[in-house]
Amino acid sequence: MSTPFQDLSPLCQLPAGATGRVCRLTGDESFCQRVREMGFGEAALVTKISGSITSLCLVNGTRLALNHSAAMSILVEPLPTGAK
Repeated sequence: MSTPFQDLSPLCQLPAGATGRVCRLTGDESFCQRVREMGFGEAALVTKISGSITSLCLVNGTRLALNHSAAMSILVEPLPTGAK
């Protein structure tokens, strides 16, 4: 990815209804592997449906809930409305 890290924000800070592209996962390797298996791999598109303490997201056609700590560890590049 060519996105500078300063342009990234944690998934929990994405506004409800917005879509972002996963650019970086932080945390230990087991956490990173677990969220990749859930669909939150690098370059995945994620739409935040609602929440701040618990984030409800849509990734690969599946709704998933993440706690705040997990959502803080997934760094996304916010995309313009309608971008794919």
